[in-house]
Amino acid sequence: MNAVANAIARVSRNTPRTVATPAGLVPTVRRPTFDLAADVPRYWWDNNPVKTLLLAALSSGFPPGEKFFIDSVRYYQDRIRDPELQKAIRGFIGQEAHHSREHKQLNGFLEERGVALGRLEREVEDFMNWMRRNFSPERQLAHTVAVEHFTALMAEEFLLKYDALDEMDPRMAPIWAWHAIEESEHKAVAFDVYRAIGGSEAVRLSEMLVVSVVFPVFTSLHVLQLMREDGQLGNLGAWASAANYLWGRPGVFRRLLPSYFKYYSPRFHPWNHDARDLVEKAKRRWLGANA
Repeated sequence: MNAVANAIARVSRNTPRTVATPAGLVPTVRRPTFDLAADVPRYWWDNNPVKTLLLAALSSGFPPGEKFFIDSVRYYQDRIRDPELQKAIRGFIGQEAHHSREHKQLNGFLEERGVALGRLEREVEDFMNWMRRNFSPERQLAHTVAVEHFTALMAEEFLLKYDALDEMDPRMAPIWAWHAIEESEHKAVAFDVYRAIGGSEAVRLSEMLVVSVVFPVFTSLHVLQLMREDGQLGNLGAWASAANYLWGRPGVFRRLLPSYFKYYSPRFHPWNHDARDLVEKAKRRWLGANA
């Protein structure tokens, strides 16, 4: 715990003063179509079951999770007086609703191929409903803010910066590129709503601690379940390759840690990390006419 406290203190000292969401930046609602062809290989990311099933496990939680995020932001929509933030909220809701729909289709496609995502999706939905019953609207929004920070980091530093998309089957890569681009575009909307309604810093930070346990634990358990069901639990080569990619070289998860700790600074704002150049490059490459 002392190491974590020291890391947070260092980040707080070194983080620049908070910025605002860039003026006029409204999330664009896109409606792309994707080719989920029957000949997509079973392990469509680097022919590696761990990498593939990691993204499948994440996808299983997107439909119920993004419905929760929409609801938590929409609850406060009538209290927002800033017209630019109102536009951003509408863009956020549109993007998240379409993510939910597309991942529902992707999950169905993978389910038909024997990847049991329906059960995982129901587990995530049950947890979202538990939070609806037991968390205040403010804490539900704080949960959304925390998860949006996680997903933005994974989008920008995991999917868009390194070679993950290049390693995927060309039918699958555009789905994840599109989702990552839009996660970066709307990464500050829930935070800006939380700040506009005067959300508590104690709730914001404590909920990130909750998410920092729940998100990795849920995901890890789901990957283990999918690997076992696929007969790949003992595939040590796949585990080693994935572990090296995530924590060794390039170590994409390890490289997320400094940006993760910046969340605990009182001067934090999602746009302190401006990845628009990276996103624009990805849009030109992966979205084509949908950019």
